[in-house]
Amino acid sequence: MEVVKSVVSFMCNSEFWRMAVLWSFSLIFSYLKLFYESLFSQESKFQPRCSLKDSIFSTALVARPVCIVTGATSGLGAAAAHALSNEGFYVVLVGRSSELLSKAISEIKSRNHDACLKAFEVNLSSFVSILEFKHSLQQWLQDSNMHSSVQLLINNAGILATSRRFTCEGYDDCRMLATNYIGAFCLTKVLLPLLESSPVPCRVVNVTSFTHRNVSFRQADRETISGKFFMKSKDYPYARIYEYTKCEHAISYMHTALLIRASPKSWPNEEISTSIYCVAMKLLGVLQSSKTGVSAIVDAALAPPDVSGVYFFGGKGRSLNSSALSYDAKLAKDLWDASCNLFEEEQVAAQRDGNCAVGNDE
Repeated sequence: MEVVKSVVSFMCNSEFWRMAVLWSFSLIFSYLKLFYESLFSQESKFQPRCSLKDSIFSTALVARPVCIVTGATSGLGAAAAHALSNEGFYVVLVGRSSELLSKAISEIKSRNHDACLKAFEVNLSSFVSILEFKHSLQQWLQDSNMHSSVQLLINNAGILATSRRFTCEGYDDCRMLATNYIGAFCLTKVLLPLLESSPVPCRVVNVTSFTHRNVSFRQADRETISGKFFMKSKDYPYARIYEYTKCEHAISYMHTALLIRASPKSWPNEEISTSIYCVAMKLLGVLQSSKTGVSAIVDAALAPPDVSGVYFFGGKGRSLNSSALSYDAKLAKDLWDASCNLFEEEQVAAQRDGNCAVGNDE
């Protein structure tokens, strides 16, 4: 009975109807655009997959390329970890629960006995946790006599928090923004030395969703990306915050190339982790299956070496242009500058508090 009341209450919220109407429209629009371009576009929007031995990751120096998948305990993350282990990657699963990580590894092993897997418990809304992960990862690579590098990073982790939550560092920030975007940005920056030291070109895949098309305002300053801008609202605008984090990922392809020398970016559909939301959205048919989303992730991971800055959508190697806003060069620069400033602030805070030894990775 309590569950029914919670679902009814949730469905009476304006943010729910924003999701139900606008998100459904965005999904339908994306598929119509995909269909239209497949019929009338002269430019090919299909990217074939390469086998691992023919991909950019193939080298005698790396017997089995290392792939990191965040948010790997369920949904798209777990499906991506399984699919990429089947492709021959040594998959590092990153999640917030050691229990769920163990369960995910057991499930993958039950379907692929030869899978090479390693799990790390990481809270992406905590900069200190990200730093600790980097050091633990480096130590594991060294202890395993593996090349001290990473070939593929899948920034998949994401949450849809329907109530106000704050980061564990105590900042007046939005945990949804901290996890969905800032955490991914900081993780990529922190892992930059391991990505750059790869003897083959590395690749970063950023996971977004069709919901990024609903964002229209052009603001990417410190106040916005930290969540303070959204906290001014009386009612928590969780749907709009989620859309904004997905738009940030869509915009990020314009500046992630500054971090990684060879980094195809893609944004298939995001797994969302709020149980009541999932129940309601599935009833409305808005959520897509993990099978469709993970196909796009693997398409991005195994795209030809010259493919970069592509928005994969719908599986089968298909891609679309992301929203017009995601190509705004000024907005991309503002987002880059604000994100770097926030990253530097987190570094200084970690050093000041003595929480973790932080080196200069620039």
